[in-house]
Amino acid sequence: MAEREIHLKRTGLYASGCSPVNMIQAVFYNEDMLVYDLEDSVPASEKDAARILVYQMMKHHRPRDKYVAIRVNGLYSEYFEEDIQVAVRANPDALRIPKVEYAREVQEISRRVAEIEEKIGLEIGKIELICNIESYMGVLNAREIASADPRDTALTVSAEDLTASMKAQRTKKGLEVFYARNAVLLAGRAAGVDALDVVFSDINDEEGLREDTALAKNLGFDGKSVIHPRQIDVVNSFFTPSQKEINYALRVLDAVEKGRKAGKGAVTLDGSMIDKPIELRARTTLAQARAAGIKLDGMVTIK
Repeated sequence: MAEREIHLKRTGLYASGCSPVNMIQAVFYNEDMLVYDLEDSVPASEKDAARILVYQMMKHHRPRDKYVAIRVNGLYSEYFEEDIQVAVRANPDALRIPKVEYAREVQEISRRVAEIEEKIGLEIGKIELICNIESYMGVLNAREIASADPRDTALTVSAEDLTASMKAQRTKKGLEVFYARNAVLLAGRAAGVDALDVVFSDINDEEGLREDTALAKNLGFDGKSVIHPRQIDVVNSFFTPSQKEINYALRVLDAVEKGRKAGKGAVTLDGSMIDKPIELRARTTLAQARAAGIKLDGMVTIK
């Protein structure tokens, strides 16, 4: 199994596989993850053409500064077999798998990917899997799904399909998916994989997007899926540490290091005790800053 590299996933932008214009334009935006879509945005009559377009895009115009995924149709879809054959040969960073409900589905897809990797000479395990949780059953089984296979790198929540499966009404406030968001987030944390939040579907409501993204950040998500380029910079800003947060994290780790050198069991900063959760939060802040390309002047290294 290939060793996994850590990739920032603050924003994931979908680009329809049947729109060459969208695929080309998406390369020039600031999203961390670009998702070429073969599923919902592609009508049945365009599936074959979309596979060809996505494959050619990956082979000849793949962006080098982004994490690139291909969303295939679901395991039980009539399009899955052809999708996975083409998608693996295109050699993306990940396959984004829709409508995952059981761990065994992840394992079956991983097995199929490995067969194709071996056949075409790719390193086994190189291509990761991102599992979309889109139903009540997926939410109930999120913990098992998150740890189903070593390829798992992230879980995402799809609110529209999820609310439909629960016979709920989708609202901007999102109380109807609040439990699901937390369940998927906790499953991701338990398995050590990223957790990506729901799409905010009103592209004209920037204030609503800011409120929804602030909630996602405060809950602990690693990023958020977006459906329009104008959402990217807003979402990125929430999942990128501020200079104030970076400075405080640096001071926390500096105090921890000085305390250890002095043999102190307890360390304080600005009159407050620094415990393990605060130290962990500081480490996470600096890791996010580094991944975002922020230079950390005065960075301390603590093993």
